[in-house]
Amino acid sequence: MNAKGRTFKFGDNVDTDVIIPARYLNSSDPAELALHCMEDIDKDFVNKVKKGDIIVADKNFGCGSSREHAPISIKAAGVSCVIAETFARIFYRNAINIGLPIIECAEASKDIEDGDEVEIDFDTGVITNLTKNHSYKGQPFPEFMQKIINDGGLINYINNK
Repeated sequence: MNAKGRTFKFGDNVDTDVIIPARYLNSSDPAELALHCMEDIDKDFVNKVKKGDIIVADKNFGCGSSREHAPISIKAAGVSCVIAETFARIFYRNAINIGLPIIECAEASKDIEDGDEVEIDFDTGVITNLTKNHSYKGQPFPEFMQKIINDGGLINYINNK
């Protein structure tokens, strides 16, 4: 499984309130949540992001409250993967549960810049910055987690078993 897209770069401690502001939590519709994804940190994000694009961040991405709305809004906005130096643990689990690929890689997080074209091989964990012609070794998902992501999330995975 691979992902390829243009990157949107964010810093440390991007919390769930910035990913999807609390004022929109009255909806659980992914399409509605996608319309407001990242708007408090980048008002034009939803107008610029295209299917397959990738979010890159520094440390502690997804900190804050444990809402699943955050990874749902990212996935519904068309983002194919989030790369970060580290993720808040509850965000990490929620992302896997809803089928949003995420990968930890400090080197990629530091070197990739906003707008770079990046490709990720989820089987090997290799992240390739096509713009800079650099490769980084991220942590690949265990096979069972890849199956969960490929099935579109934990519920679909269980239903398919």
